[in-house]
Amino acid sequence: MGIRFVLLVNKQGQTRLAQYYEYLTLEERRALEGEIVRKCLTRTEQQCSFVEHRNYKVVYRRYASLFFLVGVDNEENELAVLEFIHLFVETMDRHFGNVAHFMLEEMVMNGCVVETSKSNILAPIQLMDKAA
Repeated sequence: MGIRFVLLVNKQGQTRLAQYYEYLTLEERRALEGEIVRKCLTRTEQQCSFVEHRNYKVVYRRYASLFFLVGVDNEENELAVLEFIHLFVETMDRHFGNVAHFMLEEMVMNGCVVETSKSNILAPIQLMDKAA
């Protein structure tokens, strides 16, 4: 099957995104995420980015304050999964990098916060998306 799940987790261990490609109940997902997050976040940078957990091989990488964890079948190539993670991060950065810049411009002017309404901040970005 290949990829079984993708998790994005912050440094505090909170799941920010979870996508599963096999059926697990909500309780099974919570338990799995808790176990894997604890296992991966406690590892040092000197340790490799692959761990085995239950019937999964978990490949992970930290970018800034987010950990990208991908659970795969044991037969999957770890380096290929690391390349997949890197591609995912680069693609999001390319897409959201410009968006983040525009959001910041809407929120701050001359070093002062000028807008705190989420809808007002997102309105020009949504217009750009419609025009594209």
